[in-house]
Amino acid sequence: MVNDPSVPPNLCFPGKEEVAKLVAEITGKKMAALENVVASIRCSRVEGNVRRKLTYIGYGSCTAANLAFGGPYACRYACIGLGECAESCPFDAITMKDGFPVVDVHRCVGCGTCVRTCPKGIIELIPLKARVWVPCSTKDPGKDVKEVCGVGCISCKMCVKACPAKAVELKDGIIKIDHQKCIEFGPDCNEICVEKCPRNIFRKYAGQENAVQETIRAAA
Repeated sequence: MVNDPSVPPNLCFPGKEEVAKLVAEITGKKMAALENVVASIRCSRVEGNVRRKLTYIGYGSCTAANLAFGGPYACRYACIGLGECAESCPFDAITMKDGFPVVDVHRCVGCGTCVRTCPKGIIELIPLKARVWVPCSTKDPGKDVKEVCGVGCISCKMCVKACPAKAVELKDGIIKIDHQKCIEFGPDCNEICVEKCPRNIFRKYAGQENAVQETIRAAA
């Protein structure tokens, strides 16, 4: 592995960028651009007051509940909330609060276990230095979104049109952010994407843990 050039120096997730640099130096391997990443829950079910469409009774996992008509919530992309991601996390970086996963950005090492575990596919890894994010994963038309969620993205593309860095796009029905482009462009745009969003779901990123706590308090 030391001499194999196909094995990158950044496979020690807990060590993150600091350890990767040391491994690259010791092994003589080329150090590619690295960015510490953390898990991000792309859902605002609590804040959006997404109603339950059914009461799930069965095996207590998100995967099992998802097999029962897509889970208990009216939004088919909503977090199911049974904590399968928290149980799978080898670093105890996810806790369930009021039936919703909260990521401890200080514990998360970006290993991606939760991403692979979530049956809804609503967890993604984003740079810890990310400037903005969209805590919503819906791919439904705007009209349908408004019927089930008070804050969900309606794919209006106002953020796409406003972004001077061309870092935002609507791809496969969902807003995607090129965080590298966004970070490199810098703060001169004044996060105009956040300002233009009519649903206030395009937001400044200051650590997902704080963002979720704010939405939970707002919905209480």
